[in-house]
Amino acid sequence: METQWLAFSVAALMLTLMPGPDTFLVMGNAVAGGARRGLAAAAGTTSGGLFHVALFALGVTQLLMYSERAFWTVKMLGACYLAYLGVKAVRAALRPRADAPPLELALAAPASGLGRAFAQGALTNALNPKIAMFYLAFLPQFLAPGPHMARDSMLMIGLHYAIGAVWLSIVAIGSARMAGAMRSAKVARALDGAIGTMMLGFSARLAWSSR
Repeated sequence: METQWLAFSVAALMLTLMPGPDTFLVMGNAVAGGARRGLAAAAGTTSGGLFHVALFALGVTQLLMYSERAFWTVKMLGACYLAYLGVKAVRAALRPRADAPPLELALAAPASGLGRAFAQGALTNALNPKIAMFYLAFLPQFLAPGPHMARDSMLMIGLHYAIGAVWLSIVAIGSARMAGAMRSAKVARALDGAIGTMMLGFSARLAWSSR
């Protein structure tokens, strides 16, 4: 059992270090609004992960697996939300800096930035049914059959998101510290465009992917 948990921990760490929409969302928020806003986005992403733990526990993940309509609906909601974030960032990149603050991917005024960043992180994660499908395919190779299989599954998903929370916190703090170098109009527009393009790419990949 200890070997299985160690193997899962290493695999979860490797998966966490692979950049995805949550990484770019945290980075954009941290550069735009500082470490606190980046950490709020990271906390939202972790909350979205806890949502998947709950789905797994309630058996909803299995419903997504067997219901084509339910899977398609959630998948398209997630793709549309990522596309929305991507379009906003690309529009910010194309807009003169005098008309808009840099890195509009944060999409929030300072007063509401933390709550908005948290909601973005949570929605980006929760509205991605591919995550649920991934766990159904990924976890069994680390689980031993028995009465504690469901409990261990949820604990492993929780561990994965705990590792992710630490990594995204590092990304948030590191991005915030580099924000000064990204404040020039040219660099800010380039970063807006890069993050927006990545979000649109993630949206397209999710929308066109199969289970």
